Amino acid sequence: METLERIEADGGPDEPAPLESEAAARDARWYFQAGAAVATIIGLLYWAVVEEKIRSTLITVVITVVASAGLWIAANVLFDQVRSRWATFNAIAFGLLGAVLGVLLHGNGITVGSGSGFLPWVIGPLVGAAVLGTLGYVMTRTQDANQRLMIATGTGLAAGILIAVAVREQFQPGLDFVAIVVYTAILAAIGAGISILLKHSPVGGAMIGAAIGWIVGAWGGADLGDGSLVESLVATVVPATLLGARFGMTTDPDYAERVNIDTHSRATIFVGPAILFIFAMLVVPAIRTGYLSLLDRNSEEFVDGENYGSVFTDRNSLDVDNWTDMFTSVPFLIGVVLLGIAVVVGAAMKKRTGRAVEIGNPTVGPLVVGLLLISFGAFTAMRGTLINNLWWVVVVTFFSTALGLAIAVLADGRRGERVAKSIIFMPMAISLVGASIIWRFVYLARDTSTEQTGVMNALWVGLGRLSTGSGLPTLIVTVVLAICVVLALIFLSNALVKREYGRAIVPAILTVSLGWFFIRFVGIIGDGVGGFKIDDDGTVSGQTIFFVQEVPYANFWLMVIMIWIQTGFSMVILSSAIKAVPTELIEAAKIDGATESQAFWRVVLPQIATTIGVIVTTLIVGVMKVFDIVKVTTNGQFGTQVLANNMFDEAFNRVNIGKGAALAMLIFFSVLPVMIFNIRKMQQEG
Repeated sequence: METLERIEADGGPDEPAPLESEAAARDARWYFQAGAAVATIIGLLYWAVVEEKIRSTLITVVITVVASAGLWIAANVLFDQVRSRWATFNAIAFGLLGAVLGVLLHGNGITVGSGSGFLPWVIGPLVGAAVLGTLGYVMTRTQDANQRLMIATGTGLAAGILIAVAVREQFQPGLDFVAIVVYTAILAAIGAGISILLKHSPVGGAMIGAAIGWIVGAWGGADLGDGSLVESLVATVVPATLLGARFGMTTDPDYAERVNIDTHSRATIFVGPAILFIFAMLVVPAIRTGYLSLLDRNSEEFVDGENYGSVFTDRNSLDVDNWTDMFTSVPFLIGVVLLGIAVVVGAAMKKRTGRAVEIGNPTVGPLVVGLLLISFGAFTAMRGTLINNLWWVVVVTFFSTALGLAIAVLADGRRGERVAKSIIFMPMAISLVGASIIWRFVYLARDTSTEQTGVMNALWVGLGRLSTGSGLPTLIVTVVLAICVVLALIFLSNALVKREYGRAIVPAILTVSLGWFFIRFVGIIGDGVGGFKIDDDGTVSGQTIFFVQEVPYANFWLMVIMIWIQTGFSMVILSSAIKAVPTELIEAAKIDGATESQAFWRVVLPQIATTIGVIVTTLIVGVMKVFDIVKVTTNGQFGTQVLANNMFDEAFNRVNIGKGAALAMLIFFSVLPVMIFNIRKMQQEG
């Protein structure tokens, strides 16, 4: 009792206290991490000092990050003035607009006084910022509509005169008044229409559109350097006055409207740069490419749709003359056999479950594989760039998604899952160019008198030596193959006896394939398998395969590279989706008597169907643009040409800008429906 009381008084036996060793370990870990970080920074700085390219890259990165952060902070600070300091905000906003105008004029050497050096370069932006900034501030000092209109119109007139006087002689436009009238009328109508759609008065939109149209017609449709000061005044004063009058028609917002501007500005600050980047880097180039696709090879004369027509009439782009050969191709015949098996299995399943084809149904396997092989037969019989792109879409999309899904399911919850997934995902870190170089070595074929360094041909030639040899290695492989065939037969017989036809499909396929391989390997039918040939004198020598040079299957071996890379991408996304499926649904299915396989096909797969759709559409978009792999491995030779590589070849090697642009637009049109479908799908889910 005394011992027990003493233990209780001391707080119990071995009561855990804060462990000094754990604290020390945490401190040591922190010091180690801090030291590693400092060492890394010092190493990078030293590397930057030694290597000029590293130094320039780091400087570019630092400038970009600092500039981006500075612009973001400045934009937020600017819109902080909206609620309580409207005059300040208006002056700064107009000043920035004037600075941008000054950059466009002075920075491109259009105005007098522009040139190299810091001071000459900033004169234009400073003058523009001062003029428009003053206008923005003065307009907030009065609410009288007539005064505002007079101030803004007068400032616009003065700015137009100033710009016209400052334009260098070699840039003075020789006006084409027909072009001015046409562009002004068209853009005025567009501006008015946009204003009506936004439920505003069409007058303001028409004025802005007319000003822009006048600028486009006066400068874009003119011969620069052929004009005079008077023509420069006409080209600048009219649009500047129109824009000034439009600004003068506005009124200062009240406090409630300023609060609304402040609130919505935050979304614009975040989204605006991305939208601007997309517009400048995607929308504008796409419009220009579409325009170039309607011109001749030198971009001088309109040829309407001739470039597009040449793509579809060129035998190198589309050749279906030998399409009937598909009916005698090996993939097509095997596919027909599998479809026959699918029909038989489907009929049996129809009697048992009432449905011939269903997700998880034994009919699905031979049906899908059969259709895939039939498509192989069709693609091998037809030729051309367009056919190759379709082949890439079918094969890469199917195998990348299917393999990614299979790995995600089989590895889920297993020991070593993270390590396995990391290894499979690793190819995603390799560029397409790097992956193509790696696989060129894998496919490499050397003269048979030397050892093969390419992995594929080393295995192929080694298999031929085993198949035609008679030593102990050949005997061991023969015994192993025989055991595998017997095991496959046992599993098949067991499934058939129990009438579990679904489970019999895989053993049946293994039995047929392994049995055929065993018969060929031992020479019961044929002389053997693998890379070998029998010479005229009866001797056996090695024979390699030129994987990326044999038409038409060279395409498939290039697709393997893309599948190798994209399988990791599909696996990671699908693994996350599978783990997000509520376990309650799976447990409920198992309580109802569902097997592991049935729970996956009937519960898990429908839950991740949307994710699969996103992956498929993403892969289709990526595959339609495939370029690097073909460029590095074959450069489009041996019947492996695709749209992107053909576009590059036409535009830059053959200097046919029109046809190159047409091919680029075909790629754009082919991925556009998929992108629209994907976006709508995500919007519906959101």
